[in-house]
Amino acid sequence: MTWTWFHRLGSPPHVYRLATRLTPWFGWPAGLLIVAALYGGLVLAPPDYQQGDGFRIVYVHAPCAWMSLMIYTTMAVASAVGLIWRMKVAFAVAASCAPIGASFTAATLMTGMLFGRPMWGTYWEWDPLLTFELLLLFLYLGYLGLRSSFDDPQRADRASAVLAVVGVVNVPIIHFSVIWWNSLHQAPTVMRLGKPTMALPMLIPLLMMFLGFTLYFLAVLLVRLRGEILRRERSAGWVREALAS
Repeated sequence: MTWTWFHRLGSPPHVYRLATRLTPWFGWPAGLLIVAALYGGLVLAPPDYQQGDGFRIVYVHAPCAWMSLMIYTTMAVASAVGLIWRMKVAFAVAASCAPIGASFTAATLMTGMLFGRPMWGTYWEWDPLLTFELLLLFLYLGYLGLRSSFDDPQRADRASAVLAVVGVVNVPIIHFSVIWWNSLHQAPTVMRLGKPTMALPMLIPLLMMFLGFTLYFLAVLLVRLRGEILRRERSAGWVREALAS
């Protein structure tokens, strides 16, 4: 039964129809959660006792950072599935992840720089976390550039998949960098063993934003995946039937 379900996920028509059905179920809750989290974080949450209102950028910065790592991991896993089982849909998922992940990574770096100027006195410091996050952006851009450098889609899939799988080693380095090295960044307050150290009025909107951004990613991924499948299967008969309906 499990393998039947797995093989159905390798069928482009099945995945296309499934993505069409699921997109609204992720998109609408994502929008509601993000709006509620912004109101809770920017209006209801009290100022931080040390950082004042400047801490509120964490409601965008931290979820973007989380998404940059989660999306790259998703891209690497999909790439590995494509390489091992030669599933075209898995390669399509990886290709759909890359531009979304690059956008979240760029947003992470930009919001981090905006936070760093008033808190650290500089927009940029070669802090381990910042440096490896910048490397993550280069990995995303390298993946996109490598894909576009091949005329043969199959060669593009394989070459970019290898880069994605090799580059995933950077993900745990980013996550644990504040623990392994002397860093400007504070130690984890939410993604840590044990209880989070943030007060509940601050923590609840942040957790809502994490969930909202995750659902937003899934909704956008499904939209991009549908387009990627149509591009790859444009000569198939089921595509003409789907577009006609």
